[in-house]
Amino acid sequence: MTSDPPTFEKAKAVKRAHEQSLLAKPNVVGVGIGFRVQKKRHTNVIAIIVMVSHKLPANQLKPAELIPTEIDGIPVDVQETGELQAQI
Repeated sequence: MTSDPPTFEKAKAVKRAHEQSLLAKPNVVGVGIGFRVQKKRHTNVIAIIVMVSHKLPANQLKPAELIPTEIDGIPVDVQETGELQAQI
């Protein structure tokens, strides 16, 4: 039995439910929905995108600081963006 691929609507609901806890983690500067990137190539997989100012190896993070690879069946993609600033 295979599971259905995540839909945009499900990803949106999961993002909404977990956004604040993700934003509370160190280095997280944003949370969105988009297509997962693997090996520098865009895929057609809908994912929750967690934007971080800089990526750190997992062994440099406390267990509570780790970002899960999946939340409620939706893949999570951590992308390094640097610091974000509003453009006026």
